[in-house]
Order: sequence, then structure tokens, then C-alpha cells
Amino acid sequence: MKFIQLAAVVFLLGGSLRAGAQELYVFTEPASNMAAKSIGVRITNEGIFNGGGNRTMPEVMFSFNKNLMTHFQGFFSDMDGKYRLEGGSVYAKYRFLSIDDTQRHLRAAVFGRVSTSKRPTYTEDINLEGDNSGVQGGIVVTQLLHKLALSGTVSYSKAFDVESQRVTGTLQPDQMIGYSLSSGYLVLPFVYKNYNQPNFNVYFEMLGKTNPANGKSYLDLAPALQVILNSRTRIDLGYRFQVAGDMAGRYNKNMYLVRAEFNFFNVLK
Repeated sequence: MKFIQLAAVVFLLGGSLRAGAQELYVFTEPASNMAAKSIGVRITNEGIFNGGGNRTMPEVMFSFNKNLMTHFQGFFSDMDGKYRLEGGSVYAKYRFLSIDDTQRHLRAAVFGRVSTSKRPTYTEDINLEGDNSGVQGGIVVTQLLHKLALSGTVSYSKAFDVESQRVTGTLQPDQMIGYSLSSGYLVLPFVYKNYNQPNFNVYFEMLGKTNPANGKSYLDLAPALQVILNSRTRIDLGYRFQVAGDMAGRYNKNMYLVRAEFNFFNVLK
């Protein structure tokens, strides 16, 4: 029911977006930033198919200039019996490399995140978007080649000491190395004429993590579809599922994602 309600909200609201469309990945961030001096608003809903509940994540994004942007995110879910606020997160990204050419560019950025969550922990996996308190840092490199965009990310996450939140008999989250390889392809329009043309993008992402302490790991595949309207409103629909791994109790091994994003340009002084 919540999935249907959120989908209705997605198609009824409006907003603004302008960027290299095929590098607006659904499950990861690209090295490129939002347009400078802009504000973006997102609402994301994640659901787990095996009865694990739903999570809603409102988010506000600020792009101060072409190199620096930050996100402020909240987490709400019914995963512990009733719908409640779980915690929040602050994410920042700094682009330090830009090599631009006609219909192609290479960009690199570093990023960091600090998150808090009051959820009990069930697994050694670290999910800083709702399930765990901790910090994360990493680097992302994105290459645009005409209609195809490729991006790779490597990160390190460290959970805060939350022994009191660990469920008896489960592993304590400690540290995790994350890595991803993302691809995005611009299907429509065939030829760009103006910013008002709808964009349709398809994505395929590979998302993995390894616990450096014991070598346990997993690999997920995540196909997704995306529509961009009037270069302003972005709508994402994705599905993530595990294809390899031996990490027990993972929250996000089999889930869908629905997102709406609205951007407002040149509103920051």
C-alpha cells in the first residue's frame, strides 16, 4: 500500500533537474555534482520483499559550487514494529578532477558520510542509510562517453561502538570495504534539441562489500530505470538482489527502490 501511495506522489509532484542524465545513478552517487548554487529535494522509499518492512528517506541537497555539495537525510521505517524516526545522515562530496571534452568527460571526487541510527543491529554488514551509526569515506571516478556513463567507487566504513544495540547471538558491525561499478545509458531522446525533452535512462550497477577482518563478502546486482522530465524532475525505479556472498542477516539483499527528486536552480547566493 505504501508503495502505491509513494508512486502516486512521484507522478503528481513537479520540480527541476539538469545534469548529464545517464550518470545520475540510482544506487550510487557519480563524481559529478548538481548544478552550482542549486537545491535538490528527494524522497526515497525502499521495501523488502520478504516482509522486512519499508523505509522512507527524505533528503535535501545543496550544491554550493561546481566542486562541493552536501546532503542531509532522514530515515523513517516500520522495520521494528511501528513506523518511526530511525536517525539521520550528513553526506558531502568534493570534486577534485574535471577533464571535459565534446560529449565526454572524466571526473573524480572524494566523499564522506556521518550517520546515526537507533535501530538494533542484526548483521556485520554496515548500512549507513538507516541501519547503523558510523562514518564512511571514499573516492568515485566517473567517465562519460557520449550516451554511456561508467562509474567506479571504493569506500571504507567504520561503525560506531553500539554494543548495546546488538541483538544477542548476532555479529557486531565493525568495519567494511565497499566497492561498486555502475553503468548508465541514455535511451531517449535520440537527438538533443532542448532541455524540455524527456530523458529515459537505463542503469545496471554492481554493489559489493567485504569485511576486512574475516573476508566475508557479498555482491549485488541492481538494474534500474529512470525518467527525467523538463530537465527538472527525476523519477527512479530500481531493484537490488544478491548474486553471491556469505554475509548473514543483511537488510538490503532483496529490495526495491522508488524515488522522486526535484531540483531548483540558482537559488543559492
